[in-house]
Amino acid sequence: MPGLLLVNLGTPDAPETGPVRRYLREFLSDPRVIDIPALARALLLNFVILPFRSPKSAEAYRKIWTERGSPLLYHSQDLAAGVRAALPGWKVELGMRYGNPSIASALARLGPVDRLVILPLYPQYASASTGSSLEEVFRVLSRSAVVPPVTSVDAFYDEPMFLDAFASVGRAAAERADHVLFSFHGLPERQVKATDPTGAHCLASASCCDAIVEANRQCYRAQCYATARGIATRLALPAEKWSVSFQSRLGRTPWIKPWTDEVLPELAQRGVKNLAVFSPAFVADCLETLEELAIRAKDQFIGLGGSSLTLVPSLNSEPAWCDAVVALAKRQVEAAGATPALKVVR
Repeated sequence: MPGLLLVNLGTPDAPETGPVRRYLREFLSDPRVIDIPALARALLLNFVILPFRSPKSAEAYRKIWTERGSPLLYHSQDLAAGVRAALPGWKVELGMRYGNPSIASALARLGPVDRLVILPLYPQYASASTGSSLEEVFRVLSRSAVVPPVTSVDAFYDEPMFLDAFASVGRAAAERADHVLFSFHGLPERQVKATDPTGAHCLASASCCDAIVEANRQCYRAQCYATARGIATRLALPAEKWSVSFQSRLGRTPWIKPWTDEVLPELAQRGVKNLAVFSPAFVADCLETLEELAIRAKDQFIGLGGSSLTLVPSLNSEPAWCDAVVALAKRQVEAAGATPALKVVR
């Protein structure tokens, strides 16, 4: 029996300072996330970030917390349940890179499988998300007496079913809007440049992300632009009606641009009144979509003279997204030449 491990980033156990501090400590202690020398990372984390950011983040989490708890967690759990129902003959579990349920606990629940498919729920590749999650899965597996054949799903930033699903979810909002903004999570520039094998393409020109080529094939920023182009094409958006930006920067190190909080004033100055915002770096609504965009960015845009900012919901557990996840998982097993008799059911 094959097993499917869905992996998302994670969330605190509660919207209070203590649980948020524990979550941030685990998250930001990861050298793939804050990629500076260990001593400098420890000093920054313990004397700057944790004391000041934990209470502020807890307050932000309280704004989006629901009776079911963290939106990221329950949307991811709903997705896992939908995929499990559509994959009879498979074991399907959800693990979080940080926090609960952990990757280790998810692998324990899967138990023995004939083949393990890992699906990191990050559309675009980044060392700080996909890379770290895969590293943790293999670290846990390395302690097992028996390690099954393992395969992982590549970044699916240009997967047609993924793009179709996002376009479908956001079509009505895009049609009502004067402009569509695709806001992706940001990364430090050095992490983007590290994926360029030539050392001469990424961020070297204004057009470096206009197409996927060998030099930027693993570049997060280039993959974000490819995702935006794919959705914009499906929505038949003219070039002047959509743009790309990056949010959630941290610290003083250079982060990839343009920045969302600087693009919003530019759009307002251009006379954009009704703005639709997609956030297709995330497949489940979370703090970055529900609080950073739907609350803070909206307040900023309205304060600049805009009339409305509509956040397009993420894919969450939409049926079309469940179908896409099922297809991605099946493709991995079929490519390995071990195709079980499968049928997608609803």
